[in-house]
Amino acid sequence: MAYETITAVKEGPAFIITFNRPDKRNAISTVVMDEMMHAAAAAEADDEVRGIIVTGGEKFFSAGADLNDAQALSSPGETHAYMRRWHRLCRSFEENAKAVIAAVEGFCMTGGCEFALACDLRIAAEDSSFAITSARIGTVAGAGGTQRLPRIVGTARALEIMLAAEPIDADAAYRFGLVNELTPKGGALARAREIVDLYATRAPLSHAFIKRAVYNGMQMDLTSALDYEAFVVTSIYETEDRKEGIGAFLEKRPATFKGK
Repeated sequence: MAYETITAVKEGPAFIITFNRPDKRNAISTVVMDEMMHAAAAAEADDEVRGIIVTGGEKFFSAGADLNDAQALSSPGETHAYMRRWHRLCRSFEENAKAVIAAVEGFCMTGGCEFALACDLRIAAEDSSFAITSARIGTVAGAGGTQRLPRIVGTARALEIMLAAEPIDADAAYRFGLVNELTPKGGALARAREIVDLYATRAPLSHAFIKRAVYNGMQMDLTSALDYEAFVVTSIYETEDRKEGIGAFLEKRPATFKGK
């Protein structure tokens, strides 16, 4: 499918989605959301894809929500529907069976940052920066920022970032745990590709089940989460990939996983 606001290309095991609105600094409009969700579904349905990479290109990741869309909202009902659309966007990547990596160059702001928080990993160039600036314009982060950010960096750090509404640099983002790994400028996408190449040697069902166990378990008390984990492990032990993986280990040969 040809997209208007993004590009989507498969390169080996990686499905690379690139925001493509440079004149708008990759602001995320409702059209962008719909195209992103379509691309995520296409990647999830492709058995050859082992990881999704989202990037904004070499200069910036995203300036955040398209404020033209936000400014046009004229009622609580419209605003609620708009925010639910944001939530569907983020969940379509967070709940995707494939691993999702945000490869960040330059600035990653507010809605763009909130989207990146819904990715499984964030790989960022050393000149990148991150912010949730809602307090500057009299709003509250509504695409998951108030919930995902404290789960990733802790409550105090999340409040520090959102109350100040100032950008933090890549070093601070890495220290806070917002970023998994730093690369030299221009290197985020290449490093993300390397990670997907590694993931291509792992069991795809394991990745899907790991994501489900971690994200769902984080919403539970520990006892319930451990019970849930046991259920997930019991389920995956019935798969062909589990038999192949253990068999390959015992036979000292590379495993050939089929996602079954």
